[in-house]
This record gives sequence, C-alpha cells and structure tokens, in this order.
Amino acid sequence: MLSPLGLGCWQFSNGHGMVGKFWPVIGPDDVLKIVQTSLHGGINWFDTAEVYGKGQSEQMLAKALKDAGTLADSAHIATKWWPVFRTAKSIGNTIDERIRLLDNRTIHLHQVHQPYSLSSVASEMNEMAKLVKQGKIQNVGVSNFSAKNMREADRVLREHGLRLISNQMKYSLLDRRIEQNGILDTAKELGIAIIAYSPLEQGILSGKFHKNPALVQSITGPRKWTSPFRSTGLKKSQPLITVLEELARKYDASATQIALNWLIHAHGETVFAIPGASKVHHAEENVKAMRFSLTSSELQEIDKVSKQVLSINN
Repeated sequence: MLSPLGLGCWQFSNGHGMVGKFWPVIGPDDVLKIVQTSLHGGINWFDTAEVYGKGQSEQMLAKALKDAGTLADSAHIATKWWPVFRTAKSIGNTIDERIRLLDNRTIHLHQVHQPYSLSSVASEMNEMAKLVKQGKIQNVGVSNFSAKNMREADRVLREHGLRLISNQMKYSLLDRRIEQNGILDTAKELGIAIIAYSPLEQGILSGKFHKNPALVQSITGPRKWTSPFRSTGLKKSQPLITVLEELARKYDASATQIALNWLIHAHGETVFAIPGASKVHHAEENVKAMRFSLTSSELQEIDKVSKQVLSINN
C-alpha cells in the first residue's frame, strides 16, 4: 500500500515551539509545492506529529493535501502522540485535536512518539486499541522503542486482534545502531516495519558539506554544532561519500538518492524511510531515489564501507 519512501514533515512546524525552531519557516505555497512534487513522484504517505510545531505541521500538511485536490486522494497520514509527562489517557483525550488539525482526514497510523511517559507500554497500547475500535485511527505504531518494548506493544495489541505495525527509528548509513541492539532483528521476526527517520543524517550523506565545508556555517538551527558536521566528522565519513558518488555517476543519480536506495533495499521490505524536504528540489531528489534498484553487490559494497567508517565489525 505504501511507497518505500514517505515524506517526513517535521520541517512544516512553521517555527513554532522548541522542536519547530529546528527548521526555518516554510511558507504554505512552498509546502504545497513540496507535497505536490512528492505525490506526483509516487510518494503516497506523510509522517507528522503533535509535537512538530504544536500541531502546526499537521495543519500545514492537511491544508497542502486539500489544496492538492484529487492528487491527494490516495495519500496516507501518520502522526504521533507526545508522551512525555503524560499518561496513556492523554492518547484518547488528544485524538480529536489531531483529527481536527488534520482537517478530518483519516489517520492511517498513530504512533507513540517516545518510550518515556507516565504510563506503561501496555496502557498505551490498550488506549490505542480503543481508538482503532472507535474508528478514529486505523493502525498503531511506536517510535524510538527498544526491542523489548516492541515485543510488549505487539503482545498487548494481539489481545485486541491487532498488531504493532511499525517502529520509527533513527537509521542511516551513518547510524546503524538498530542492527546491533536487536531492534531490526525483532522487526523482521515479528513483521514490523522500521520507519527510518534522519535517513540522510541531517544532510551529511548528500556530500555537499564535504565538497564545501563552508556550507556548515550557513545552516540554520543547532545541527551544525553536532559531531558529523565538524571537520573531523566530515573527514571520517568521506570514504562513504566517495562510494555513494561513484555509484551516483553510474545511475545518473545523486549521493542522496544512492543512500536512500540502499536504505529501502538492504533489508527486503522491512525498512521504509522518511526523508524531509524543505525545498522543492529536495522532494524531487526523494522521488528519484525510488526509480532504480542497486545490485546486491553494490548494496554489499556500500554496507562494507559504511561499517568501516563506523568501525563496526563485519
């Protein structure tokens, strides 16, 4: 049902709230163009959240989908409940606001955004199950959950005749922790999708900062202070960028598209990814990443160099 890439919509936060200030403000006309470009290119689902601009992302996404007209008829929406300092009861208490801000569009996937709340995983899943039975959401997912908590969530949902659909995790060629901590293995065992966020490591895997390190200084927001963007971090990841760019020339693609293509093909159909797009050309880059398939030997080559950069034993 879903395209291997969805569009992450954190950047549609409109500058609201602490989380929303991570990105520059994108006007409604540009949001519409980004959404339309994504839909035209075959992306058919969008991931947003309550905490993204305190509902601003949900609202801006819904308006763009409405303005896109029939093009958005088959669009699927995933959103998330923010659990910190809340109990599971808040899931039911806030769902009507999610539906309102999403302009009464169907919530195909509702996710618990973090594992940190004042309630147990079981309580949260029981509340989510109620919403499915009430017809307010269609499927249940989680985000940033450990392998143990994934199993618990799936166990409780089974009692209601449901299954845990997904776990949204940070995953990229420069962050492969889910391969080592049991999360990816558990997902494959239980048939749970992994939704990879930050699949380009905040743009590092595009290679543009390696070509022109001065671009780091023009970044708006705190990411430019993180270790991957420092000169030592760029130097460390350069061998991986070199391989991505070599393959990009072969496929008439970009390093970005090769990195995304690896992510959605390296583990069969288990991994989906949600790159963002703050400009139309980012959305164009995303959709082109779905138009080819790397060979098994190319997937293995990228895998090997990525592990060497991360100093992971093969």
